[in-house]
Amino acid sequence: MIEQNLNVLVVDDEPQILRVLRRGLEAKGYQVMTAPDALTALDMMKASRVDLLITDLRMPDVDGMELCTRVRKSSEIPIIVLSVKGDEATKVQALDAGADDYITKPFGMDELLARVRALSRRARADADAPETPLAIGDFEVNPELRRVRVRGNEVHLTPKEYDLILFFLANHSRVLTHRAILRAIWGENSTEQPEYLRVFVGQLRKKIEHDPRTPQYILTEPWVGYRFKPEP
Repeated sequence: MIEQNLNVLVVDDEPQILRVLRRGLEAKGYQVMTAPDALTALDMMKASRVDLLITDLRMPDVDGMELCTRVRKSSEIPIIVLSVKGDEATKVQALDAGADDYITKPFGMDELLARVRALSRRARADADAPETPLAIGDFEVNPELRRVRVRGNEVHLTPKEYDLILFFLANHSRVLTHRAILRAIWGENSTEQPEYLRVFVGQLRKKIEHDPRTPQYILTEPWVGYRFKPEP
């Protein structure tokens, strides 16, 4: 499927990687911009519309981790981080900084395209027809504006946090396994990466719970997964 009018910004300090990624993404119909460093990328985002960001982790001056943090202060666009570091601690740090996905180098173009397609669905959904607002328990969701209110107060969520809360609401009161949640939110390739889920559940709890240390909405089912209660 060709993705029309989706602007992807790729950030990497290696020109060869920028060329390869540009060719691969443009072949599938994406509009691609490239930047050799994070500061240039931030300037480009101020001047042009960017629907999805792909950034290397290790770059001079401002690294990919800091770029995620700065972007998240003003934007909810999907972010994919690329890195040669595949350890869990680095993945968790990147996700915690605001990344939606993390791909370890070297990787195949097909894998990257699959991750881009999954995240671009969210970006393209903004142009779709309005959907019916949803109200369950303490939660209100406006799909057209992608806004969530908890106990009447609006909470600002990243794209993946938003997808996760919608999945929880659609399956409230049911016990959901780690694998089922990962497959629904990140796709088949992520079912063996539980650190994704731990990070985003932790972030969601900070934003929606009275006290994240004693959660009342997102309940842990030991060794199995989670159960979501829309009311305490």
